Amino acid sequence: MNDALDTLQIAMPPGVLEGPSAWYGRDYQDRTDWIHHLTAAEIEEIDRALAAADAAGLEIIEVTRDTFELPRLAVALEKIRDEVMDGRGFAVIRGLPVERYSMREAAMAYYGIGAQMGSARSQNGEGHVLGHVCDLGHKPKENPHQRGYRAAGPLDFHTDSVDIAGLMTWRKAKSGGEGKLASSVTVYNEMLRRYPKLLRELFKPVHRDRRGEIPAGMKPWWTMPIYQWHAGRLNSHFSYTFITANERFAELEPISEAAHEAFLTLMRICEEVHLKIDYQPGDIGLVNNHEIFHARGDYEDWPEEDRRRYLLRLWICPPNGRPLPESYAQRYGSVTPGDRGGIVCPETEFKAPLTPI
Repeated sequence: MNDALDTLQIAMPPGVLEGPSAWYGRDYQDRTDWIHHLTAAEIEEIDRALAAADAAGLEIIEVTRDTFELPRLAVALEKIRDEVMDGRGFAVIRGLPVERYSMREAAMAYYGIGAQMGSARSQNGEGHVLGHVCDLGHKPKENPHQRGYRAAGPLDFHTDSVDIAGLMTWRKAKSGGEGKLASSVTVYNEMLRRYPKLLRELFKPVHRDRRGEIPAGMKPWWTMPIYQWHAGRLNSHFSYTFITANERFAELEPISEAAHEAFLTLMRICEEVHLKIDYQPGDIGLVNNHEIFHARGDYEDWPEEDRRRYLLRLWICPPNGRPLPESYAQRYGSVTPGDRGGIVCPETEFKAPLTPI
């Protein structure tokens, strides 16, 4: 960042933004209309699809909308997807019977549900289209080549590099570990009202560390603002860890004090306005990464390895994605709806592993 950026003609929204994506946690904390409870008929449909996939000898990565047929549930999932994409920006699907599923069955059911909403994208340079969120001892704030979803403890508010992020809870922690969701539109509105000068910093380009996962022809970092106003919609993309890790690149200018204060202010407001969700085993949480900052609370885990907190993750690219600024192509590979998002490096081979490593 440098003073020359202050002369940029930055496209910003015309003022306060309204609509279903501008919400406060208190608006939903005592409501349940954002939770879809799977019906007995929908679960039976999932079981039939699992049996058919097993009979056909399908691997998880071979599961598609057509090979994992859920005609009744697919109607509900399309509505849920559209609410996530164009409404409040988040939803929970509750009641997948993981207590009677093996890991393979639960993963395949989850992958099959995700396939109804879009295509799965690679979550790392290893090509994992099915991610395992559990403590592998990673320390991403100390090691620039490690990732937060493979670490214990809390996670700061951030977004992932795909249209929709999904998390299925396989096992809960002993205590804590709640999900936190904050509307990035509400954060924008609050900063506009309280800190307009700092808000402008969030519309300026900022470098982000690729954590060693470098696509062909790209640099070890990419550059885009936190907020971008495009085609009449506010888009957000943020990770404090990825941004501050750029200090390791000597050729990049240091983050300005004003920008750094803006990042901390953003996260502080997220803590003020967020919705807390106590995900249960069998829950599938879905968030729109263009208008939701999500985080994880600290937690105490079980001492027994087979009881420890464990979630499965999907990065989903729906066919009906919003228009995105061209700068997203640096990270998403493309801005074409239905064909964008994820991390693909020269040696990446797509896989859906049933273990974390």
